[in-house]
Order: sequence, then structure tokens, then C-alpha cells
Amino acid sequence: MTLLSVGCAAILIVIKGAAWAASGSVALLASLADSGLDLLASLATFVAVRYAASPPNHQYRFGHGKAEAFASLLQAGLVFASAALIGQEAIRRLLNPQPIMAEGWALAVMGISLLLTGALVMAQTRMLRRASSVAVAGDRAHYAADIASNIAAVVGIAAAAFLNLQWMDAAAGLMVSAWLVWGAVAVFRESSGQLLDHELSDAAREDIRRLTVQDPRILGVHQLRTRASGPFVHVQMHAELDPDISLEAAHAILVAAEQRVLNAYPAADIIIHPDPHGRAERHGGAFGEEPEPARTDGQERSR
Repeated sequence: MTLLSVGCAAILIVIKGAAWAASGSVALLASLADSGLDLLASLATFVAVRYAASPPNHQYRFGHGKAEAFASLLQAGLVFASAALIGQEAIRRLLNPQPIMAEGWALAVMGISLLLTGALVMAQTRMLRRASSVAVAGDRAHYAADIASNIAAVVGIAAAAFLNLQWMDAAAGLMVSAWLVWGAVAVFRESSGQLLDHELSDAAREDIRRLTVQDPRILGVHQLRTRASGPFVHVQMHAELDPDISLEAAHAILVAAEQRVLNAYPAADIIIHPDPHGRAERHGGAFGEEPEPARTDGQERSR
């Protein structure tokens, strides 16, 4: 998928560059600059996704998953830079409008760009439904923004060429610039959340909790902590068990619980700490939680 993204960006750069050289359209220049940054971002994603998927080693025992988040930050920075340059050129053209040349060629190129970009976004969407990747999600956000920017460019070029509204071309470039900033903020927010170990969604946390307590011998779960790291998920929790069972029995119960969670989250790294139900004191340092007092079975299992 990442190789397909690189190939798409390279094709778009070639045809948009030729069309911009012929037309001089600032809206097309904006779209060309966006595709150039998309190529750099796609190359970064291509490398990051493969590095992030490499297994843990003795130096990186939690894996390399956060490489994807770093790649997304790079993408956001490149998009911000692109938006600034495009905005500057658009404002200059608003103050000094210039006619569009070879408008038919420019519009044809933008049509091809829309088709290629739309096909790529659809393919990335299908891939993300099967497996989560913050880097690929960031790449898709760029190409989704490209669709909107290409439409704006088409409108601007057509208005300038056929309605003699040269300022529309520059206005379209300025609109693309603003759209790029909006998309970059969203990518930055998602990647920074992963780097700062933001919790998984409430739905995912509740699903993990539900899978864990399916065994009636697990009397409750507390201190559940989760985080994403590229394609991997890290899960830690304390499970409350009957204080009178053997260590071997407790181990078997928790291994079975881990397997239930792994079946739903195959890339998960899971640590479950056993607590004697009703007898555990607060522990875990600054991240510890005070165990709740004993409850009835129905209440305990809903925690």
C-alpha cells in the first residue's frame, strides 16, 4: 500500500509539473507543491511502516512502533511548510492577477489527478479497516485533502480561463493552503497523541475489560492502562482473583485471559498482574490505584 502511494505521488508530480509549466496557474502550482510533499511523506511512510513492524530486540523491547508517529509528524511539518509557500504565492497573485495559459491541458491534468487520488484513498481506506496504522492514516489524510484541493484548483482554473476571473485562480490556491493547514493539524494531533501514550478509545478499553472478565474466576479488573505504538497495542491491568487459589491456578487463569484479548488484538503486548480479591493494598507507585472493597458478584464483574 505504501509503495502504491509513492508511485501515485510520483506520477502526479510529473503531469502536474508539465501542466503548471504550460499554464502558469497558481492553483495548479499549489496542487503540484502538495503532490511533491506527498511524495516525501509517502517515502517516509514507506520506510516507517516497515521499520515499525520489525520485531522487538534487546535495545527496543517495546518494539519500533512509534516510528510511524514520527513519520506522521514529518508529514504534518511538510504540509505546514507547503501551506505557507502556497499561501504566499496566492496572496501575491491576488494582488497582481495573471492570465491562465493552456487551460484545457491544465484541467485535463487535474481530472486525471482526481481519479488517481480517489482510487488511492479508497484503497487506503480498505487497508485501514483491516489494520490500524497512524502513518498510513496520515498519508490518507494528505491524499483526501488532495481531492478537495484538486476540486478547488479545477474551479479556480476554469473561472480564470473561461470567465476571465483571474483572481479565482489565486483564491483557489489560498483555499488549498487553508485546507492543508487544517489537515496537518489533524495529523499532528493524532501522531502526538500516540507519542504521548494516549489511551485507546473508550470502546476498545471496554472491549478489553469485557474479554478479560469473561472467566467468572476473574472477580474484577482495575488499573487498566493501554497505549498504541504503531501497529502494536500495549495493555496492562490488575485482575482480582480468589486469594486462596494456587499460583499455578492463577497463572492458568491469566494466560487464558491474555489469549482471549490476543484473539481480538493479535498485535497486543499484554501484562496482567494478579491481586488477591479483597486483600490487596495499594501498590504500583505513582500509577497505583486503591483496590475497591469487596462487592457482590454482579457488581464486581462490571467494574
